[in-house]
Amino acid sequence: MKYACNTWMYGSFPSWLPSYPLEEVITRLAKIGYDGIEIGCAAPHAWPAYVSPQKRKALRSLLVDENLTPVSLLPAPGGGPGHNPASPSSAERKATIEHYKEVIDLAHELGAGLVLYIGGWQIFGVTREEAWKWSLESLQSIAEHASRAGIVIAVEPTAADSNVIEGADDALQLMRASGKGNVKVMFDTFHALYRNEVGADYVRAMGKDLVHVHAADMNRLPPGDGIVDWHGLIRALKEQNFDRYITMEIGFNSRSVEPDRFAQRAINFLKRVEIE
Repeated sequence: MKYACNTWMYGSFPSWLPSYPLEEVITRLAKIGYDGIEIGCAAPHAWPAYVSPQKRKALRSLLVDENLTPVSLLPAPGGGPGHNPASPSSAERKATIEHYKEVIDLAHELGAGLVLYIGGWQIFGVTREEAWKWSLESLQSIAEHASRAGIVIAVEPTAADSNVIEGADDALQLMRASGKGNVKVMFDTFHALYRNEVGADYVRAMGKDLVHVHAADMNRLPPGDGIVDWHGLIRALKEQNFDRYITMEIGFNSRSVEPDRFAQRAINFLKRVEIE
């Protein structure tokens, strides 16, 4: 298995955690033993408008020097301007699409091949059909831009945070409806747990269209510190010949987290599970 770590717990989104420059995070994750990094596109790390062309080149060079693969980027989905692709406001949807395009361009310049898509949230007074239609149209525009940069868009079910794409079936349905060959699916064990569902079942349901996995236990604890069946998940991934990245998306919901400790515990535990 290949392991990456998400940068949220080293930044200030969505909680005002102890924050570290992205350069520092890259160096730390490489020393801990990660194969790759998933960069959250919020301050202080990678809000696109704050990352100059010179800094993009320097970050890419540092990633090469540290032998750390830039696996994926993900937008900051809520708060502030919103960025809801299923919003009833056409202005918000337009701004969301433009934000995704900026993230895609940043991913391309950093050498990442994957950008995650959060389907959005249905607002009171809007039907599910309307929210779904707007999210689909947003995804199609985003994927078209991504295809020109050779970027894959991964639809993520986020049941704990939003209400348009909640489970594996929703993600697969949206992927198929997009009609875009560069749209695939992913899942997060935390969101599966929120629905009282089994992560290994998501692996089998998504099959060959699964391109990314977020690993987190209950309350965003490191794998092994909660109730997720990690042995079953790893076994299912091996059965499917999954050759992408398992990415730790942990510890960003509390300022009490020590990110290096969480990052180390997570990778140590899953590597042990692999050989058991």
